[in-house]
Amino acid sequence: MKNIVEIKNFRMDFGRKTVIKDLSFEVRAGEIFGLLGSNGSGKTTTLRALLGFYTPTSGELLIDGKPYDPEDGSVTVGYLPEERGLYRKEKVIDNLVYFGELKGLKDPREWAIKYLKRVKLDTKMDEKLEKLSGGQQQKIQLGVTIMNEPKLLILDEPTKGFDPMNRRLLMEIIEELHKKGTAVIMITHYMDEVEKLCDRAILLKDGVAHAYGTISEIKKQHKGKSLEQIFVDVYGGNDEQ
Repeated sequence: MKNIVEIKNFRMDFGRKTVIKDLSFEVRAGEIFGLLGSNGSGKTTTLRALLGFYTPTSGELLIDGKPYDPEDGSVTVGYLPEERGLYRKEKVIDNLVYFGELKGLKDPREWAIKYLKRVKLDTKMDEKLEKLSGGQQQKIQLGVTIMNEPKLLILDEPTKGFDPMNRRLLMEIIEELHKKGTAVIMITHYMDEVEKLCDRAILLKDGVAHAYGTISEIKKQHKGKSLEQIFVDVYGGNDEQ
């Protein structure tokens, strides 16, 4: 299967501090890939370097065989950051329509209304975004991220702050995109999400891979333990999630 993401001998230094140490892994086209690790393990740094926000100290980070260039357009990428980047003073519907126009949707308003109904926020469409709860704003951010059906979807803590019902809804949306051929990279601390959704995963600690492969391979490497127990073992029971 073709690789949509390739990380080769990636090293990232910030001043005298090395955050990533000779990291290599691939994400295959159409798979759901778990990027795991505690806070400060190097997950978000890796994603930001992949998207060109950081210049790597050494190594290669490739999307579809080349460094990512948003102007290229050959591979559509959707990125849901942990921090939200919407217009909080504007109406919910206006946020979605604006970004839909930027992304070239034929009828962004129709798409926005359909999406808002799907995530049960259609009654909030004329409210200012800042009036919504954090979880509701995350749903709007997700809508902006997926509206052009990206070939690569990168999710940084997508269910943070969600109750179980909304977590399930988000997982359903991710699975639907996956069935259409979207490759998904997902940062999450919920190991049940990883076991249910992910084809393969990598577990980082201090910028180094401590487990990598299919979920069954990772478990086999660790004597059949659950992913949650493997996580605890790697971090010595002292991780901060």
